[in-house]
Amino acid sequence: MANLPRLRLHRPASPYMKNFEHVYLPTIDELARAVASAWLDELTAAYRRGEAQYVALSGGRSAKAFFSAVAAQASRGEARLSRVHFFWADERCVPPEDRESNFRLAQELLFAPMKIGKDYVHRVRGEETPDVGASEAEREIRRVASLNSEGQPVLDLVFLGMGEDGHVASLFPTEPNSAKTEKTVYRGIRDSPKPPPNRVTLSYAAIAAAKQVWVLVSGAGKAAALRESLDPTGQTPLAQVIQSRSQTRIISDIPLN
Repeated sequence: MANLPRLRLHRPASPYMKNFEHVYLPTIDELARAVASAWLDELTAAYRRGEAQYVALSGGRSAKAFFSAVAAQASRGEARLSRVHFFWADERCVPPEDRESNFRLAQELLFAPMKIGKDYVHRVRGEETPDVGASEAEREIRRVASLNSEGQPVLDLVFLGMGEDGHVASLFPTEPNSAKTEKTVYRGIRDSPKPPPNRVTLSYAAIAAAKQVWVLVSGAGKAAALRESLDPTGQTPLAQVIQSRSQTRIISDIPLN
């Protein structure tokens, strides 16, 4: 697809943290197309090297636009997607056919159009209780992905969105500080302030262990939370993610300067 906007990375000046890159694109459609193009370029390089890729997806409006953009830019059954193992950054505790299911969103907009093999889709079993779903998801990702020295699976890329309160995955600012230091890979959530209340989420430690984290942020109502998240003293869940990593990529339709 010709004339796609590219990811032009820059590091905004103070007062923001230094360990992130920001990409500004003026609309969600341009954002989605640019991220899809950049990701497909990375998958092409990995495919040529003969490497599998381990990726965690999120749900939400940005993810919906992104999945559609990937399907539009790639060919049906394309080889570079054939070695990608898909996991989830979080899932709602609903059946897979439920409209609230993050799996369903990806299945309809990405996996089915692209003919992704079932053996490469490692969904969180949202039909189970949060604790059972988290336990099974952790067992599955440990079975498939390589582990680092701390026992965390090493994902090549985690895609995240961000809410107006700065939450990412199903990590919310209302959680106790102890949640930030948990070493589990996935954990169950029973009191999400955003419905549905029961969820399964990747932990901060698992996100910190990923090779790359790309955060897609769209909507003027999120500007304040994004700016707080990028501040060295920020307290939002996204701020915690950025502070735990050497580099995080933020792609947004919110200008920082």
